[in-house]
Amino acid sequence: MSEQNPGTGAEHEGASRPESEFDGAELDGPEVMQVNPDGSQVAAAPEYDEAETYAATVNDAPVHAAGDGEVVFGEGFDASVSDEERLRAMRSNLEGFDLEDDDVAIISDDGEFLGFREPVSEALPVVAIVGRPNVGKSALVNRILGRREAVVEDVPGVTRDRVTYQAEWGGTRFSLVDTGGWEPDAKGIDASVALQAEVAIELCDVVMFVVDSRVGPTATDERVVQLLRRTHKPVFLVANKVDDAVLEAEAAQLWSLGLGEPNAVSALHGRGVADLLDAVVEALPEESAVAQPKMLGPRRVALLGRPNVGKSSLLNKAAGEERAVVSDIAGTTRDPVDEQVEIAGRVWTFVDTAGIRRRVHLQKGADFYASLRTAAALEKAEVAVVLIDVTQEISDQDLRIIDLVLESGRALVLAFNKWDMLDDDRRRYLEREIEQDLAHVDWAPRVNISARTGRHLEKLVPALETALESWDTRIPTGKFNAFVAELVQEHPHPLRSGKQPRILFGTQVQNRPPTFVLFTSGFLDPQYRRFIQRRLRERYGFDGSPIVINMRIRERRPRP
Repeated sequence: MSEQNPGTGAEHEGASRPESEFDGAELDGPEVMQVNPDGSQVAAAPEYDEAETYAATVNDAPVHAAGDGEVVFGEGFDASVSDEERLRAMRSNLEGFDLEDDDVAIISDDGEFLGFREPVSEALPVVAIVGRPNVGKSALVNRILGRREAVVEDVPGVTRDRVTYQAEWGGTRFSLVDTGGWEPDAKGIDASVALQAEVAIELCDVVMFVVDSRVGPTATDERVVQLLRRTHKPVFLVANKVDDAVLEAEAAQLWSLGLGEPNAVSALHGRGVADLLDAVVEALPEESAVAQPKMLGPRRVALLGRPNVGKSSLLNKAAGEERAVVSDIAGTTRDPVDEQVEIAGRVWTFVDTAGIRRRVHLQKGADFYASLRTAAALEKAEVAVVLIDVTQEISDQDLRIIDLVLESGRALVLAFNKWDMLDDDRRRYLEREIEQDLAHVDWAPRVNISARTGRHLEKLVPALETALESWDTRIPTGKFNAFVAELVQEHPHPLRSGKQPRILFGTQVQNRPPTFVLFTSGFLDPQYRRFIQRRLRERYGFDGSPIVINMRIRERRPRP
């Protein structure tokens, strides 16, 4: 027969413990001894037992209300205490502990919260850079931007999609559109690349036509000139690769193209680029004649996945046009492609990215830099849609991409693509793979779609909204401390070397993703932190958003 301590509610040795959800959980560290209320010692239980007690407030006892609003401490968790009262009690736990300067800002009445403002977009004048392959268009883009943004390699055909960047010169902001090389009578994927270049010419205010000065005018250049003359738009002839004054004479032969004086520049060294931009900015209209007015603050969605999983097809279907080049060749996309799309009445900014291959560090040339651009695009996004090909097994590569999203702290939606090609046998194996391999992200919304046909594309919207709402969530400090006090009363942290870490105070310091800081008197086991995460999801949802829990271990000040 068990005996219970009247002050703590802990049972003596031999008492039957209620079954805990942590039975069988493995905890790191050596076996430790637990001191019972009667003075006997037994091995500490390896699970978080409801019979164990832990008080997260003053005097190691939970708080409850008394008359006239007085806050006292005693046995049991009292739900009648207001969040404000419990917050004051939790904050008082930190008295007598050494705190740093930034700790004081976090635990103050208002608290320090790192918020985010919604981005504001505007319709800027558009400058398109066109030309035949391998004349230095992307190198010129990087020179204008002042950073290595576009993928550049000394082989033709690296750029394939129509990629837009935000640029500024002399206080004037404009959109800079990089295009793939245009070739007449192109076939296959080259024809799609040329089509994107033609679309860029139609949807711009000013054209920069780049020609290799060392090669001189070619038949392809003359065909491009014919295309440009039909648009009746300002065209600047850019003679690239004029690296010194001696080579300027070679640029003179480009007068034969009939586009006026060539602007001799060197995209590699920056020679002549400033004069070119001065002329281009002067020719820009005050209001763009082609740029579509964008809605304020559309949420940015990064499309991630293995090569050839259907990311570009999804972007094209959502945009309702051939916005990105699609081919059966894996690795078609190199540069991230931004496009505003409307699905089920909501406007989003979709970012098509290059497929992440198995071994990024072994890649060379354009594929290596494309992987770097994909990682950068993920950092700029708010939510990631990871596409998984249901016709193939869930691979380590898929899991690595999901881990990349988790490490970035972005919201997550899993899109199982090519669902229209799934048969019954593969469906059974897929369900087993999801249960085994994706258990660590079971909180992420799942959508079954077909990017090729557009089937169930509208189901992406509620999944994205749910994930972003969770990603933006902030829990008031009072409610969070009430949650912590209740949690540790029901499931206290196990003893470690005869000591029990105390959670002194907790607060959410950031959203996007939700980030919590726990002030503790000792180290919390990783299993216990994961337990707190699970309980947070049970209480507040957080579907589609990772949760970050950080510790700040503080020591008590020595008594004078």
